Amino acid sequence: MTGLPPADRFPDAVLGQGDEGHIALRFGGAGDTRIVEIPLWTLEGQDVEAAQLWLLAELQHRGYRVTLER
Repeated sequence: MTGLPPADRFPDAVLGQGDEGHIALRFGGAGDTRIVEIPLWTLEGQDVEAAQLWLLAELQHRGYRVTLER
């Protein structure tokens, strides 16, 4: 996972549904927001829910405070 904003400036990460065919990651902090959309085709047939859980764990491991938005 590359291209993510730094966790010290954008500590809050919210994982939710993006535009059709995407998972959205919204990073917040320092009075600013960054959105990263991940195309579902990059999951290479993985279960979407399993991929979301993996993303949450990976982001938390990298120092973000994570939330899953349903």
